[in-house]
Amino acid sequence: MSGNVIAFWQNLLSNIFTLTFFILTLWAACHALLYKRDSRAAVIWVGLILFSPGVGAFLYYIFGINRIRRRAAALKDLPTVPRPTLQEAPDLHRFHIAPQRLKLIKYGDSVLKEPITTGNTVQMLVNGDQAYPAMLDAIEQARTSISLETYIFGNDAQGDAFLEALQRATKRGVAVRLLIDGVGLHYSFPSVSWRLKKLGIPHAFFLPSLWPWRLSYANLRNHRKILVIDGQIGFTGGMNIRDYAKLAVNDLHFRLEGPIVNRLQRVFVEDWYFCTREQLTGAAWFPELGAVGDVVARGIPDGPDEDFEKIHWMLLGAIANAQRSIRIQTPYFIPDSKLISALNIATLSGINVQILIPEKGNLKLVQWASTAQLWQLLERGCQIYLVPPPFDHSKLMIVDEDWTLIGSSNWDARSLRLNFEFNVECYDAGVAREAIAIFQQKLSQSRPLTFGEVENYPLPVKLRNGVFRLFSPHL
Repeated sequence: MSGNVIAFWQNLLSNIFTLTFFILTLWAACHALLYKRDSRAAVIWVGLILFSPGVGAFLYYIFGINRIRRRAAALKDLPTVPRPTLQEAPDLHRFHIAPQRLKLIKYGDSVLKEPITTGNTVQMLVNGDQAYPAMLDAIEQARTSISLETYIFGNDAQGDAFLEALQRATKRGVAVRLLIDGVGLHYSFPSVSWRLKKLGIPHAFFLPSLWPWRLSYANLRNHRKILVIDGQIGFTGGMNIRDYAKLAVNDLHFRLEGPIVNRLQRVFVEDWYFCTREQLTGAAWFPELGAVGDVVARGIPDGPDEDFEKIHWMLLGAIANAQRSIRIQTPYFIPDSKLISALNIATLSGINVQILIPEKGNLKLVQWASTAQLWQLLERGCQIYLVPPPFDHSKLMIVDEDWTLIGSSNWDARSLRLNFEFNVECYDAGVAREAIAIFQQKLSQSRPLTFGEVENYPLPVKLRNGVFRLFSPHL
């Protein structure tokens, strides 16, 4: 009798186990079919799930489900921060914007759900010797408020200068708020966190936890660089707060005035509210902003939340909108298949596509992954140039001679899918001319990378690069 009971329970457990495997396998296969946008990825995952029952479903659960966007959306699911209303879409005819570019503005209206602004100024700041003095001077002149958001805040000589300026502003009654990314904070050891407390500077850290069970949030980084003074003067671009001269790094940053500064401030206020639950409102943070120049511009916040892939869509739109030339400079260049196809279509259509990337990157794994796919662009005629050391961290895109994209985003999955970024599109020939001058100056010092050179890399180098290309969605 006992033997029959044991056999019964063994059969029951075996059936339950088999049924569980079947349900998990069916669930995983259905999930892949429903949510994998890339048909090739869906085929691969469904095949693995069906031909490796249990194991395939487990691997899909761990690696196949995109939790980044869902987690980011949940993290940002807080009461709405009051958003000051920007001007309605203005009459653009007096700004002499080309008809082709008006189409790009309309495209941006649909993608970004954000009106374009007019009456702005945009000043380019080259490297730390131009950007940091301008930023520090603006902090010293602040009267009501300072909003500073950065990915890295170095505990070094440059960081000291900003800490001292922020402390002086705090002491004279300026409302100071400093937001540092929780991972970027630790690029220096020790970090500046203890000094911020000692100096009495109001601050917060974006997702600071590094506990093992929260490492999934390591991808949800705040890569934005924003400084707003009195709600009227803004700075943004690619520069962190660290000693660039000592690190031998070139970079670009930008000083902005006009209604576009309101957008920088709104992004900061929302990020600050997410981290602290403190609402920043009123004239100290959002004064009335009138026209101070002629630049037509629009802010582009991007991140794995409600702003998911907006910069990716704008890059595709700008490439499709080009008529004569596309100039791109980025420190990390690992475009996905859509961007590669768009650039190839552009160059095959007779558009001059030039891409500047560092000859020697500061992240070897990223450079290897990038190199593994450059042939796809070179074989179609895109021109790629290698910028000699020192490492160039600049981020710039210019279409024809009148559209410029500036900001914090790189051309890789980390920026375009995983990080919170901020960029500004500028419809202005003057801004484009200045950007082209910088681009051409760097181009003149660079050497072209040819298809033959890439094809002749030794086999071990190709295999190494190919392996790291597999990890490109996470680099």
